[in-house]
Amino acid sequence: MNRIILAAALSLTLPAGAFAQTLTLYTSQPDQDAQRTVDAFEAAHPEITVEWVRDGTTKLMARLAAEMEAGQPQADVLLIADTVTLEGLAQEGKLVAYHSPEAAAYDASLYSADGYYHSTKLITTGIVYNTGAAMVPTSWADLAKPEMANLVAMPSPLYSGAALIHLATLTGTQGLGWEYYEALAANNIRAEGGNGGTFKAVAAGEKPYGVLVDFMAIRAKADGSPVEFVFPTEGVSYVTEPVAILAGTDQTEAAQTFVDFVLSEAGQTLVVEMGYMPARDGMASPAGFPARDAITLMGFDPVKALADADANKEKFSGIFNLQ
Repeated sequence: MNRIILAAALSLTLPAGAFAQTLTLYTSQPDQDAQRTVDAFEAAHPEITVEWVRDGTTKLMARLAAEMEAGQPQADVLLIADTVTLEGLAQEGKLVAYHSPEAAAYDASLYSADGYYHSTKLITTGIVYNTGAAMVPTSWADLAKPEMANLVAMPSPLYSGAALIHLATLTGTQGLGWEYYEALAANNIRAEGGNGGTFKAVAAGEKPYGVLVDFMAIRAKADGSPVEFVFPTEGVSYVTEPVAILAGTDQTEAAQTFVDFVLSEAGQTLVVEMGYMPARDGMASPAGFPARDAITLMGFDPVKALADADANKEKFSGIFNLQ
């Protein structure tokens, strides 16, 4: 059904006094996930139509910056990869604070204390290994052992936002730190590209072990790929696909309604159905994932990660001789 026909249909079904609203969403979700999110929201709130634009977070931020520079921002709501990016926008005064009542069902570490953004899912980074590998790793420390030399692939924090957050998390963890990355470099660990390249290397047996986001390995295993995924004993780093409202929007009420929906039990059930770990407490895990309380989330501070981002990239480049 096209938008014109849909609008006409809604005009016949809306409650008396209600009026159709249009909300513009910028998202880094995969196309299929974005469409499912929008469809579910519009079904729950037929008075609001959502137009959405999908791209990688870096490209969306460049587009948004250009629009703001021209004084014509198009987005009302953001649903993108990580809290570090949104923390940057919040510090620049480009987000509207909103304290969603749904936040009561979330751990306080998963949303901005000032209400600038709220996490919608947990995409953790752990260890993937090929089922033909000689050893089954259980911890991050295992990847730094001498016998792992030349056997591990991982995404580069110079390319992948999740890998940069992983770097910030592990280097800030007692017992790992920068010494851990120095040990990985001494083992000739391959650090390049994004998660997709790492997965392909492990699934093909080119590298028996890899550092990878959870859903990529778990979905592939369900489809018959020869891989297994490990949630390391020290814990996992994570990105959370947070949602936020853009400053300057003239659709504040509709934007708040969207935020409440994706954080609600119905919105989080959709997250599970898509095959991701929900951020909301008390939700079941999707098929193939352990229970939420069986996973240890490592400590992470998006404010510090944002402040340290450039220095972390520079130090990583030096350790891995990428300069």
